[in-house]
Amino acid sequence: MTAALNVTRSILGQPWRWRGLGTDGRDAAFTPDDLVTQLLLARGCQRDDVAAHREPTIRAFMPDPGLFQDMERAAARIADAVQAGEAVTIFGDYDVDGATSAALLIRLLRDLGLSACAYIPDRLMEGYGPSGEALVRLGAEGSSLIVTVDCGAQAFEALAMARAAGIDVIVVDHHQCASTLPAAYALVNPNRLDESVAGAAFGHLAAVGVAFLLGAALIRTLRARGWFATRSEPRLLDLLDIVALGTVADVAQLRGLNRAFVAQGLKVLAQRRNIGLAALVETSGLKRTPLCHDLGFALGPRINAGGRVGQSDLGVRLLTTQDPDEARTLAEELDRLNGERRVIEGDVQAQAEAIAAREEGRAVAVIAGEGWHPGVIGIVAGRMKEKLGRPAIVIALDETGTGKGSGRSIAGVDLGAAVLAAKDSGLLIAGGGHAMAAGLTVAPGGIDALADFLDARLSADVARAMDGRALLIDAVLSPRGVNPDFVNAIEEGGPYGTGWPAPRIATGPVRVVKADIVGTGHVRAIVAGDDGASIKTVAFRQAETGLGQALLAAPRDRRLWIAGRAKIDDWGSRAAAELHVEDAAWCP
Repeated sequence: MTAALNVTRSILGQPWRWRGLGTDGRDAAFTPDDLVTQLLLARGCQRDDVAAHREPTIRAFMPDPGLFQDMERAAARIADAVQAGEAVTIFGDYDVDGATSAALLIRLLRDLGLSACAYIPDRLMEGYGPSGEALVRLGAEGSSLIVTVDCGAQAFEALAMARAAGIDVIVVDHHQCASTLPAAYALVNPNRLDESVAGAAFGHLAAVGVAFLLGAALIRTLRARGWFATRSEPRLLDLLDIVALGTVADVAQLRGLNRAFVAQGLKVLAQRRNIGLAALVETSGLKRTPLCHDLGFALGPRINAGGRVGQSDLGVRLLTTQDPDEARTLAEELDRLNGERRVIEGDVQAQAEAIAAREEGRAVAVIAGEGWHPGVIGIVAGRMKEKLGRPAIVIALDETGTGKGSGRSIAGVDLGAAVLAAKDSGLLIAGGGHAMAAGLTVAPGGIDALADFLDARLSADVARAMDGRALLIDAVLSPRGVNPDFVNAIEEGGPYGTGWPAPRIATGPVRVVKADIVGTGHVRAIVAGDDGASIKTVAFRQAETGLGQALLAAPRDRRLWIAGRAKIDDWGSRAAAELHVEDAAWCP
């Protein structure tokens, strides 16, 4: 394959390749297309599907909810509860996906005339997922039906206790399942091993996406029963802002139905119908209509902050409140907790990096420390994965030596399946997840055995993923071409995210006019091209890397190609384009 711009080894040690069809002449059938069509085709869209992907709608991508195992049974049971006015509790996880899944069902049930309660376990005191004690207690307090969201697929003991107590539990999840299933009344999860081929094709949905499908099945069931003969039917599409937030924040792949969820959800979010989300947008400092990346980097972390370092149910309360004053108070508290989380995260990350520097290079970096806050280990694992270029698991050890861990993976390496296999092999007290992320609990003294197991199981996959590593380039522009019009044009190919990467451009040759360090290790540089134009660039967290050092010390008479994502810088009085640098290469 021809190297893009003849870059066979960049400053970060990787080749650059053209992404997609025809860019380097490989495709004899290539014909010129408009920019957005080229971006869609390069991301795997078939030419016949271009129109649907340019404007992804729910109608175009929505499956029949009934194709999923247990979906009709779950919808019928919840419909019974609605019609009988039963006491129902939605039991959610403490992250954004859990909070949005719970909020979606609570708001939908409220519109159907049923006031459901939310229960979000405390991360530190109760841990992940439903416990038998909590389920039995909720039943004793009156809940005859409990719906777990974003958790429950591995809760064998807890669901057995609930069944013995006569409580119906419906599990709505997306995490990988074992070959046997827990004793739920119904278990809706496209990642069940016995799911149909058609249903399994939706295994990339976040839990909130599965909850949306359940909501559609519930409305259809009640419609068939004549429930809306004298009542207005809820508009499920009005809840897509919540679905979009959970989907992006859970780093779900933005292909197929997920693209429609996010594209349409952003439109709903712009209307500010959810007063809690509107308050959060205001508190986060966004002055414009939120974009896809704002869901992951501005709104999602604030919802997450309650479950990480504060009160676990704050996110659900914010997303379901009908009181503007309460919404404002909750949003401000979540913003404060997010700031606290950043400080804690920075301390843990510094310690994790120091430990990683002393460790031998394994296929999966397993990094453990005493006294680390369990609420930030997932974020730190993601940072370590990016820094090391391989999967990373960060484990917080308590005073007994028991470890709570969170892991993040790289494309081509299924970390969730490996963690589940480690659990089945007796190496973990608990564990599970999906391909790109996993959580686990390890007994005292068990970390070395876990690291050995993961190394043996995943080393070949990691090696293949790293050997095939290349920076994929969508287009090359002169510096003058990196402008707001171009950025706005490529946004039409979005929403972008995991599985549907934002366009990466290369520009140059350029000279570094000025470079300095700003913030927490970010390198800011002004670069100028032969066309006389200059642009601002930022290389985030690169001050101590080869890339950052090259930008800081670049001679005035030496030129580079730089590659990254073009963004709008709207902090000034006039919008301008800037480049978020991911790599660079010296020109011959």
